[in-house]
Amino acid sequence: MARRQHRYVGFVALGLAMLSPAAANAQDSDDLAPYKMLRSLQFVQDSVVTGDHSAGEMQRFMLGTIDERLRTVNPSIFDDDRNVDAALIYTMSGGNPQTLEYLIAHDVNGYFDNRVTDVLRKYLSGKGLLVAKTLQETAREYRDKKIGPYLALIGGNVLIATKPTDALDLYDQARLAAPGTIVEEAALRRSVAICVDKGMLDRGMAYSQRYVRRFLHSPYASQFADLFVTLVVGHDHDVKPQDVIDILSFMDAPRQREVYLRIARAAAISGKPELARMAVGRVQSLGGGTDNAFGPLADFYGGMAGLPTEDIDQAAKNVSGIDGNALSRRDRALQEAARSVAEQILRAPDPASLTQASNPNTDHQEITSEKAAAIAMQPGAPGALSEPVPGGVASTGQSQDTDPSFNAFVTTSRSKLDEIDGLLAQEGNEQ
Repeated sequence: MARRQHRYVGFVALGLAMLSPAAANAQDSDDLAPYKMLRSLQFVQDSVVTGDHSAGEMQRFMLGTIDERLRTVNPSIFDDDRNVDAALIYTMSGGNPQTLEYLIAHDVNGYFDNRVTDVLRKYLSGKGLLVAKTLQETAREYRDKKIGPYLALIGGNVLIATKPTDALDLYDQARLAAPGTIVEEAALRRSVAICVDKGMLDRGMAYSQRYVRRFLHSPYASQFADLFVTLVVGHDHDVKPQDVIDILSFMDAPRQREVYLRIARAAAISGKPELARMAVGRVQSLGGGTDNAFGPLADFYGGMAGLPTEDIDQAAKNVSGIDGNALSRRDRALQEAARSVAEQILRAPDPASLTQASNPNTDHQEITSEKAAAIAMQPGAPGALSEPVPGGVASTGQSQDTDPSFNAFVTTSRSKLDEIDGLLAQEGNEQ
């Protein structure tokens, strides 16, 4: 750790020295070679995805400084292939695309491989699909070179929509060639996204475990968490709870509770009570013996998941028991929907609605099949064919003697259920 901090201080010192033109001119030109400056940029970017978010400002500074250096350097410096690679990697690391155009326009000695610059120009202009095959071949050819991992990464980005399996292969190539770097972080995260989209549970869980072990503190970890939750909830019947527990065990307790809470929420909305209960149980167990701020919210999601089960009374209490002011706007909508469902299920029937609407058979006479058929064909009888009515609107066949309170109950219930369906559909779209 001390060695890493020492290196970081050294790179910062180099950056501060480059802030002053006089200091820069005083240094030997080889000290400001693009490949050396690129090392500083790579170290800073790798520090960001491993948890040093304060390095973001230095990253922006380094990108600007390298950009200026590449535009003012003597072209003969590209006699050193390391500087050619540095210019290309800078471009693939968030650098100014116009700088690549400048270098190509001034490359009279043919330092840059036209195939590489052509695919980069197409990719950076949003036309990567036009050179997808060439990019895939170029990434394979340069796989053992310094630019190899970067070419593989952008190749995966191009193929992710049309050839996801090939994209996964390129992402594997990128991450294996650049372990512990921003390249591996991006490759792993995008690999999980492909697995979510294509239903590749086993590979998705394997990529997820690698991501959590290496890049838990990345600023993009929240995006990964969303993908992981979608993967688990989408395969609730196939995923093993212990696998989920093992993967998330690499996180500290607060982060685990947050992810389990996301799983509980998504599972409750999707109508997957078993998965929701597992996640709720993990939230509660991880907060044992402490002031678990997530506990009431976990009970709320657990209550939502429990509405269709036999223990609906306790589920309804958990749903209504949490203060709505402690919920987000979306969760308040869920609470209202869940409360309405619970009320409809638990409401006692109106005794009047259970009375017979037709006259009883007081004579206790046997009804033959012929009589039953005749009765059934009478207008207004249950199951009778409706007669045409003015305006082309068919009769409902409902007896005018039907209990009005029952009619009101049915109408109210349908409108509430339609409203709840709309809320849940909107909630699902926001996920």
